[in-house]
Parts: sequence; C-alpha cells; structure tokens
Amino acid sequence: MRAWFITILVLLASLPAPADVIRLKNGRTIWADQVRQNKDRIEYDVGENTYAIPKSVVERIDAGGVAPQHTSSGGSQDVPDFTPALPTFSHEADVSGKVIHDGKVDTDALDSLERDGKPELAATGYFLAGKHESDRGNIPQAKHYFELALRLQPDNSTLLTYYAASLLRTGHAPEAVTYATRAVRADPDSPDALAMLGFVQFASDHTPDAIRAWKKSLKLRPDSTVSQYLARAERESNAESAFSQHESSHFNLHFEGKQTSESFRRDLLATLETDYDFLVRDLGYSPHNTIVATLYTEQAFFDVTRAPSWSGAVNDGKLRIPISGVASMTSELARVLKHELTHSFVTQMSGGRCPTWLHEGIAQIEEGKSRATWGRQLAQLFAAQGEIPFNVLEGSFMRFSTPEATVAYAESLAAVEYIRDTYGMSDLPRILERLAQGSSTEAALRSTIHADYSQLRDELARWLKDKYGQ
Repeated sequence: MRAWFITILVLLASLPAPADVIRLKNGRTIWADQVRQNKDRIEYDVGENTYAIPKSVVERIDAGGVAPQHTSSGGSQDVPDFTPALPTFSHEADVSGKVIHDGKVDTDALDSLERDGKPELAATGYFLAGKHESDRGNIPQAKHYFELALRLQPDNSTLLTYYAASLLRTGHAPEAVTYATRAVRADPDSPDALAMLGFVQFASDHTPDAIRAWKKSLKLRPDSTVSQYLARAERESNAESAFSQHESSHFNLHFEGKQTSESFRRDLLATLETDYDFLVRDLGYSPHNTIVATLYTEQAFFDVTRAPSWSGAVNDGKLRIPISGVASMTSELARVLKHELTHSFVTQMSGGRCPTWLHEGIAQIEEGKSRATWGRQLAQLFAAQGEIPFNVLEGSFMRFSTPEATVAYAESLAAVEYIRDTYGMSDLPRILERLAQGSSTEAALRSTIHADYSQLRDELARWLKDKYGQ
C-alpha cells in the first residue's frame, strides 16, 4: 500500500537508520551515514554533505550503530509527520511520473496539465510539485505550488493543510489559522487537518484552541508525537492559567501579575521594541507575526520548557524567560532578551532551517558577546583538533552537558564572528536566505563565503591562531 506523508517542517517521528560511529580520541563521537578511509584522513557522509577529519584524531570506527535523534530548539515551531488515512488525489500515480523527473519539477508538464482543461489533474500536479519542494526544504516554492493547486480546488482539505503548513513555516502563522480552519471544515474527521490546526493555533498564541484541536485529532487517530505536543501545551496552559497579557506594536507579553510591576513590564516591552528595531536594521528583515514573550518564575520555567539546568531562557517559537528575583530591567536581562529575540528573526529568515551553531552564533553577536572571552582556549582547542565538528553543532545543544554546551556556544560565536569580520555582516542574511530556499548548510556556505565545513574549520583555526596563538 502506498504511504502518504505530510513532510512539512522537520522529521521528528522517522525511524533511525543504521549508521557508522566515528569515535574520536578526545572522547566525542560522530554519527555518519557512510565512512571512507584515505591515506591521512577520514571522509564521512551525513545526509547530502561530505566531511573530512584527520585520521590522527580518530580512535576507532564502529559500524552498524543507530544514530540518536535530536530536534532543534533555536526558536522554531516544529511540526511532525502525519500519515493521512486515505489518499486524496485519485490520479496521483498517473500524474507523478509526468511532473517529477530526475528529482526536479517539470514546469512544462504542469503547464500542459492545466492547458488540457482538467482541473483535478492540474491540481494533483501542482500538489505533487509542492510536496516535492517541501520535502527538499524549499518552502517558499512549495507554498507557490500549493497556491496554484488551491486556485483549482479551493476546498480540498489536504491542499489546505499543506498550505497552512507552508504559511507557518514561512512565518505567517495567523494567516495559516484561516486555511487550517477551512481544512477542518472541509473534512471534520481528518486527524491531519485537526493536528495542523493545533500547530498553527499554538504558534499564534491560541493555546486553549490548540489543545482542543489536538485532543480531537487524537480521538480520531492516536499519535505519539501529537500527544507530546499536547502535553507540552497543557503544561504551558496550567502554568499560565493566572497570567495576564500586555501588548505592544510587535509583542504580546504574558506575565504573572504578582511577579512583575507595571513599570517593569513597560521597561521590558520598551527594551524589546528597541531591540526589534535594531535587528530590523542590522539583519534587513522584519518578522511577520506578533512575538509572544512569557515571564516565568524559575520553577514554572523549567516545568513548562523541560530545559536543562544550564539554560537561561528558551525560544521555541515563543520567548520564555525566567525572571525569579528580578524586579527591574538589568543589563543581564536586556542581553537575554536581545539574544532570544534574535532567534525569532533567524528562524523566520531561514524558514526554520538554520543549524544551531549559526543560530546561536548570530544570537550571541547581536547580544554583544565577543569570542575574546574564549579566544585563547579556542585557538588551543582547534590547534589540537579537539573542537566539536560543525556537523555535530547543527543539532540541538540541549543534549550537551554544561562543559560541552560552553564549548559549543564558544565555537558558534567564533565561527559567526569570523564570517562577519572576514566576509561582511551582509553574508549572514544571505546564508539564511539560501537555507530558506532549501539549500543545505554547506551549499549555503559555498554560495556565499565559498567554503564548505572543512574549509571553514581550517580558516577559523588559522584566524584564531593569528589572533591568539596556540
């Protein structure tokens, strides 16, 4: 039987594949799809990217492991896979071979389908083209194809669900609510449409509505991932049941009344608005949506986010900030606010596809941090080939211990400072733009700074050595 998938934002529920484990002498491990040994180096593949490290830093290579699964937490709103119970497009098998050739969309075939005057076939073709681009991570182009399909079949629940997901991914969550609602109206018994409605409602700060939608979806079809998101939303709802709200031009502030004074809330919103204007100028981008910021007591923060003890704040699509013991705006709180707000910008600019090292590096330079604090130690680490590889830093830092997280953040900051100082600040938004268009991280780097991970690593090592020595 043919399996149907809505691969929308990230793959959270996929089964892990066998992998090779490269065990480094410094105690770290690298999970790879395939490993090749040359004379003096180890080459390995992770997805579509190829990396190389000196053979001298490798202790051994174990075959047949199962790579751990990690999700990003850099300000993104995650959406899992869904498997519709029944196919929606009866002519999908006939159209698929005409529309997709050699991994590319045949635009001439799409035009021909529409000229033939058969709306159902043309809508199927546009849907398949959109799904293909969505699977590749090119969400803006996928969104365009779904729009063309909806022009022909405006009440198709599957199309509406996919389109709502593409709107969410490109930073238009409030607009996505309209289309997800229409998807549920067109097919009230679709667990997929209901689940997507929950995601866009949660991203739009309508948590009680999202909880109701997810509960309806789970009654129709149990799903462990939806259950996890439901539990997360219920933790938030319970913790914030007595919270109040205060809105400004770009923010919706949630707070516990007894924890914050009116003057503190005004200062906090004023700081956020100032930071917002600064980031618009520095990054050349303005987010589409109102940004939610929630102030927690320390315990409530960890109850809701389940963040590790070393984390100071979390941006999971909403700014979540612990303020226990803080009664007025401080320099430290201002720094945290700017850092977390930067994550919101980067997420929308990259279509949710920014690797964590780049996410955290940009957030740190925007908050005003400098690699100087760790420059000498980093120079020594890179000289000894003991740094954490960039491909490892693509995943979430939440899995790291406190010492590992310290190194991860320091490396990320140094890498982004190197790109900014060597190639210019404008190349950072250009990298994010290419990521949003579906490029892999290495492809985005090659098209902007003309360096893959191996070259970036070597250039960064030389840069650190020149500034700090060994």
